[in-house]
Amino acid sequence: MNVLPRADEAVIPIEKFTEYALNDKRDFHKSVAFSRALGYNLNNYQHLIDNIRANLRHFPAKAKGDKGHGERYEVIMRLVGPNGRVASVLTAWIDDKQTGKMRLINAYVDRRKRGSIND
Repeated sequence: MNVLPRADEAVIPIEKFTEYALNDKRDFHKSVAFSRALGYNLNNYQHLIDNIRANLRHFPAKAKGDKGHGERYEVIMRLVGPNGRVASVLTAWIDDKQTGKMRLINAYVDRRKRGSIND
């Protein structure tokens, strides 16, 4: 299985969750999806970050190409939330050419149906 390169050093900016993914004033649909699917909100964002970090090496990373700023990757992981429910969370990463760091650029509850290993 191909894991995210340098997963142990990956940077997960808290602002991706406090300012966007879990902030219903900035991204209502994404924040509702995280809340309903897994029980995450602004009060427990650190638990979500810790959950992503703890599970990053347990799921395959798929290279998505370089659009000039660095190689991008997608890691879809099955997470158990504080509400006891399980959901797929798509995380997007970039091996940032400017900073030299692997960094989270997006995360959302992935509701697409996945029928095969090639999806």
